[in-house]
Amino acid sequence: MIVVRHSSPGAPAYLAEQVESAVVNAGDGMHEHPTQGLLDLMTLRQAWGGGFENRRIAIVGDVSHSRVARSAIFGLATLGVRVTLAGPATLMPAEVERLGVTVAASVDEAMEGADAVMALRIQRERMEAGLLPSLSEYTRNWGIDAARVRRMRPDAVVLHPGPVNRGVELAPDVADGERSLILDQVANGVAVRCAVLRRSVAALAKEAA
Repeated sequence: MIVVRHSSPGAPAYLAEQVESAVVNAGDGMHEHPTQGLLDLMTLRQAWGGGFENRRIAIVGDVSHSRVARSAIFGLATLGVRVTLAGPATLMPAEVERLGVTVAASVDEAMEGADAVMALRIQRERMEAGLLPSLSEYTRNWGIDAARVRRMRPDAVVLHPGPVNRGVELAPDVADGERSLILDQVANGVAVRCAVLRRSVAALAKEAA
């Protein structure tokens, strides 16, 4: 078995064609992060009592460079969850609506009445590339604080794939608040990845039998 994280999109799929081993995609460039998507679905399934119907989630931040966002969008849309994206125009993919999502003009609009919000990590190299003027401006316009959390439904939850830039994407009281499921995501990540490894080994053993 090979677990691979690579900067080039499609690298794990290419490798799987060249070897007889099982290949697990641990993140390929700006393409996908499948096990993160699975653990996020597991976390939301627990929070929502197993029901995804008539739910809506806001995904906020650097969507353009986020493999986490793509896997989340594909998984959530498959289960019927409505996805609303919000973030700076410089960090939003062109024609992203083709993925079946809605793009909001502001984080406040995106979070209004939502059942969950997922904040995405902002990397400092986005400022160096001229895509963001400053972290402070990002936080003011797009950061998730307690006031913005109150725009969601009373039972709504907060997710983040980590690591969190505290005080940038999430205010500390939100990251550590009662609605935060970040630690649940970490725990579920262990379980999901163990399951992926076990199923992969079982599939190989079945083929060899």
